[in-house]
Amino acid sequence: MAGAEWTSLEESLEKHLPLLDLQEVKRVLYGKELRKLDLPREAFEGASKEDFELQGYAFEAAEEQLRQPRIVHVGLVQNRTPLPTDAPVKEQVSALHKRIKSIVEVAAMCGVNIICFQEAWTMPFAFCTREKLPWTEFAESAEDGPTTKFCQKLAKNHNMVVVSPILERDSEHGDTLWNTAVVISNSGAVLGKTRKNHIPRVGDFNESTYYMEGNLGHPVFQTQFGRIAVNICYGRHHPLNWLMYSINRAEIIFNPSATVGALSESMWPIEARNAAIANHCFTCAINRVGTEHFTSEFTSGDGKKAHKDLGYFYGSSYVAAPDSSRTPGLSRTRDGLLVAKLDLNLCQQVNDVWNFKVGPQDPCCYLFLCFGSHPALRTENYCCGVDHSSMGYQLPPEGSV
Repeated sequence: MAGAEWTSLEESLEKHLPLLDLQEVKRVLYGKELRKLDLPREAFEGASKEDFELQGYAFEAAEEQLRQPRIVHVGLVQNRTPLPTDAPVKEQVSALHKRIKSIVEVAAMCGVNIICFQEAWTMPFAFCTREKLPWTEFAESAEDGPTTKFCQKLAKNHNMVVVSPILERDSEHGDTLWNTAVVISNSGAVLGKTRKNHIPRVGDFNESTYYMEGNLGHPVFQTQFGRIAVNICYGRHHPLNWLMYSINRAEIIFNPSATVGALSESMWPIEARNAAIANHCFTCAINRVGTEHFTSEFTSGDGKKAHKDLGYFYGSSYVAAPDSSRTPGLSRTRDGLLVAKLDLNLCQQVNDVWNFKVGPQDPCCYLFLCFGSHPALRTENYCCGVDHSSMGYQLPPEGSV
């Protein structure tokens, strides 16, 4: 069941399971139970008026003697495209700006400090079509394009860091297109940008027709509210991508995405949560909602009949913590805002207990990972003066791989 008829996993569990069974199932699926946030009444009224879901949860850390709690409120926004995909480009962008503005205003009522939108939020996710026009017309400058200026105003007006994933037009380097996230400080200044490191070539996800792998590495942005990174969409399938942001000291890693049920929904609840556990940080998984229909049929060389949509974007955005707890997901079918109160002290507290990143690991594994394909490293089992053959490492003979 990958379409819009199913609202959410949480709703199904609550509808069909006895209370005690429900509590145990949630314990396994979501970790320890989170406290619901007491969000302002006017925020719920605003969400109801603008027809989007509003949820809020708190992740709490142990009280410490020497460190004060490091509290930050994050907001995750999921939404569908308000206009048909064949509407004029300017009208589509304007409608999305208007929609996001209304959601951000509610986020401000909830005290959100950092807000992140979904991947390529200013446009339909049209890369399945392989058509250049009109889709490349949605591309903008990351530094001073109309969407960045729009987000700068939001950030400054609401004292809120804004993470704005867009299709970027890099006019300084050959008008190249990139899948980019712009990070704007709560003062309205552009802190910088990051680009999608892993590009899918799976089914209808024909993104390399438009842009290639990013060239900015794994930047982490120091904000007033904490150190944040942005692992765009397909990068969530790559554990080392998360790891690099963590090595660069990210405390919160956002994962703005656009993914459909038939392809990835069974992976969705696992990957960001696992990354939070493995890297001792908070992760924020964000997906868009709905089905976007295009004028022309397209195929992708996978034997399927020509069709006019990519599939159903299933929403289900959530936040995961380093202690394995996570929020319930937002709806599969509705626009929504998820507010999460984080205590960043939890990152170090969990690291001190589990020590996954700095435990008794063999450093040579990382050398083998980086250079293992080099013939010179396949000629013997010795590295750093250690005989790895005695530790279960057996490199294949040179030329056998």
